[in-house]
Amino acid sequence: MSPRHRRYLLLDQGVGAGIVNLLLNAGIAWLVFRGTEAVPLWGQQSIAGDTIGTAFVLPFLSTLIASAVVRSQVRAGYVPAIALSARSALRRLPRSLAGRGAVLGLIGVVVTGLPMAAALDIAGVGQMAFGDFVAFKAVFAAVLGALVTPVIARAALADALVSEP
Repeated sequence: MSPRHRRYLLLDQGVGAGIVNLLLNAGIAWLVFRGTEAVPLWGQQSIAGDTIGTAFVLPFLSTLIASAVVRSQVRAGYVPAIALSARSALRRLPRSLAGRGAVLGLIGVVVTGLPMAAALDIAGVGQMAFGDFVAFKAVFAAVLGALVTPVIARAALADALVSEP
């Protein structure tokens, strides 16, 4: 992989996605939980439910959005498409974006959502004050977005080779 591709994946897709997800998820948390003094760990509107949901929805939607952005940037000449290596695990992902997003969402739940909810429970976090929860959700989503979006973008760079005229 060229230095241009590494920079693109790290900065544009990693850092950029982290910042966007930080701001977006802080806003979502504020809108959904505003007026709540404290958010419980478990329950209908809860830290655990929101965290597990975010762990699925963020990779799913990021797959749909980032893939379209990457393909557009390849067409515009901003970054060149690049094939996956023969041994790349990304070759095992579904070709359809919805299928790919669903697989990455399920991986997100298993690798981040469930472990984070369990860690909070083990640590004895029964609830978070509203502001603390907004910050927690924003940081969780920023880190998840910064980690998963470069993976999504890397697959999309290879997809762009197939979809080129």
